[in-house]
Amino acid sequence: MSLNSSTQVETNRWQLEVSVDANTFNTAVDHAYKKQKNRIVIPGFRKGKAPRAFIEKYYGPDIFYEDAINEVYPDALEEAVKESKLDMIQDKVDFDLVSADKENGLVFKATITVKPEISIQNYTGIPATRKSTEVTDEDVAAELARVQDRNSRMVTVEDRPAENGDVTDIDFEGFLDGEPFEGGKSENFSLRLGSNQFIPGFEDQIVGHNTGDEFDVNVTFPDDYQAEDLRGQSVLFKVKLHEIKKKELPALDDEFAKDVSEFDTLDEYKADLKKHLEERKQEQVKDDVDNQLIDKLVELVEGEIPPAMYMNKANDDLRDFGYRLQSQGLDLQTYLKYTGQDVQTMRANFLPQAERQVKLRLALEKIAALENLVASDEEIEDEYKKLAENYKMDVEKVKNLVASEDLAKDIAVEKAIDFVRDHANVTDAPAEEPKEEAAAEEAKPEETPEA
Repeated sequence: MSLNSSTQVETNRWQLEVSVDANTFNTAVDHAYKKQKNRIVIPGFRKGKAPRAFIEKYYGPDIFYEDAINEVYPDALEEAVKESKLDMIQDKVDFDLVSADKENGLVFKATITVKPEISIQNYTGIPATRKSTEVTDEDVAAELARVQDRNSRMVTVEDRPAENGDVTDIDFEGFLDGEPFEGGKSENFSLRLGSNQFIPGFEDQIVGHNTGDEFDVNVTFPDDYQAEDLRGQSVLFKVKLHEIKKKELPALDDEFAKDVSEFDTLDEYKADLKKHLEERKQEQVKDDVDNQLIDKLVELVEGEIPPAMYMNKANDDLRDFGYRLQSQGLDLQTYLKYTGQDVQTMRANFLPQAERQVKLRLALEKIAALENLVASDEEIEDEYKKLAENYKMDVEKVKNLVASEDLAKDIAVEKAIDFVRDHANVTDAPAEEPKEEAAAEEAKPEETPEA
């Protein structure tokens, strides 16, 4: 294989003229003959016994060329792209046959799409605002309340009627014009009042009833209800209330702390909660600053980016989403069926994020090049070790799966984002005015100028 020429024909599109030597091409032609000969009939020969020369004389010398071209084309194109030092992306390749014969081999032209050459300026000193990492007593109380709720239990209520928030055990049967309708009956159904799980008005009419009560509930189905025959219809439900349960929260005391943590007192547990909340908030604030910087980098990218790059990234994200579903015991087609979507809709949903990620990657690669940020051999080796440890694989096997060039690019990109962080203009957000003071300030009467 040899690259005859590479010519830019339009933005991000290059045409390569490639030659495949006669020996390689004729070997491929012979492979095609051997695969097809048993299907070819030549007068005077048993099926599959006709020599290649007779077949070519009978049907034409190019009878096996198409299969031969298909055999040599992928490797020839890949070698030509490497020789051209172009960074080809997955997109439509336009193939044009120039010539093909036994004496001279194959010559073809392939028009490919390449990664764009983008420009970026003003990537140092990007302004960003760092929010407060302070954790207040109210934050700790809210987290404590969540832990308290997770450790709650349901207890039967016998001394009062049902209230919103209670979980009720009911039988019900629905009637339209005095006749039962399909899907309108259930027994021992668990319904949390106030959850809006049922059609509007149903749960409200259970409130106030006691265990053992049998009563009617009158409701009207919404006009957009899924069952067409019930849309806008007024119906009656016969309901029997079997049981009422309420959520009982554990007391917030030292015993609670012992039950849910490794600490002996509630004060110790609250101090630990505050520490973890501070760590979490610091990470959230760091991520928020990073997102501000990323948003700006994406804005700063200048250049014509091939739409195929966005589509390829969206397809990769969709495929990764499918893998995550499989790890949860669900396949993509089943998920689409449940959600009423199709692959095209899902892909379209991934496109905005894909566009952002593509632009960010291009920006960081450009910054790495401009700032001469490169991966050392030691850094590449360390990254291989990390991958091997993460995937529980031998380092040498990881090296066979992941090209060092790709790893070097990823490390350079990480260095670029570190560079942007280190050279950003990050300022602290102004402290929020205490709510009590702010309310008092608003309540102060305006001063009246003296006459």
